[in-house]
Amino acid sequence: VQLQASGGGLVQAGGSLRLSCAASGSIGTDSIMGWYRQATGKQRELVAVIFTLGSRSYADSVKGRFTISRDNAKNAVTLQMSSLKPEDTAVYYCNLQINSRTFWGQGTLVTVSS
Repeated sequence: VQLQASGGGLVQAGGSLRLSCAASGSIGTDSIMGWYRQATGKQRELVAVIFTLGSRSYADSVKGRFTISRDNAKNAVTLQMSSLKPEDTAVYYCNLQINSRTFWGQGTLVTVSS
């Protein structure tokens, strides 16, 4: 399984960005897809995850601003980010968990200017 992420870029504070990630290959019928991020000098942290049937979990820092969704037919996950803050600046990684195996995308940089 390979993950291809896209959609990062530079945006002003208060703006919006949409990240997308598609998985190639078969990922079965039960998986967790999500987004993590890693800011310079910090550890990678969970941003949001979504389960096969649609239940979601978000980091407290992004609740109410970010929305994760998935398209099971396309093996894709999307992160809609709104009201972005400079502290959201990081490399964002797409993540897929299947049967205790974890896959990562290549990372896409999101930079929020003040």
